[in-house]
Amino acid sequence: MQVLLLKEPRDGESGPDPYIKELASHGHKATLIPVLSFKFVSLNTLSDKLFQPEKHGGLIFTSPRAVEAVKMCLEAEGRREEWYSSVKDRWNAKSIYVVGKATAALVRNLGLVPFGEDTGTAEVLSCAIIERMMCRGFVRQLRCGKADS
Repeated sequence: MQVLLLKEPRDGESGPDPYIKELASHGHKATLIPVLSFKFVSLNTLSDKLFQPEKHGGLIFTSPRAVEAVKMCLEAEGRREEWYSSVKDRWNAKSIYVVGKATAALVRNLGLVPFGEDTGTAEVLSCAIIERMMCRGFVRQLRCGKADS
C-alpha cells in the first residue's frame, strides 16, 4: 500500500526515517512529503547566555532542534574551543535536563551530562524535575521564601 508521510525529513546522518522503515517492514511504501519549515531565532541572545552559566541555574533542552541551536552558536562564534575547555564544565556543575533519548544523545555530544532521557514528554520531564528538586530541598526553600532568585 502507498502511504503519504507528512512530516519533516530526518537528517541524513541519523539514518533512515523510522516511520519509512517501520512502514516498509509491514509491506508499505511511504512517500515523505515535507510540510514543515523551521527557522532559528534569537541565536545571538542564546550565544551570549551560553557563555554566562554563572547567571543561570541550568539548561532544559526540549528537542534536538534546541541542541542544534547551541551547536550553531558554538560554530558561528568560533567559540567551540572555549566551550570544551571551560564553559561546558561550568554548565555540568548545574542541572542539564532533556526530553527523550535522541535529545540526550545530542546533548552528550556537546560534552554535557543530561538528566531526563527516559522522559518522552515535557509533562513527564517537568514532574521529574520537581521530584528531583524536592529531593534536594529546593522546593521546600521556595515555599518558605528562602531560595535565591
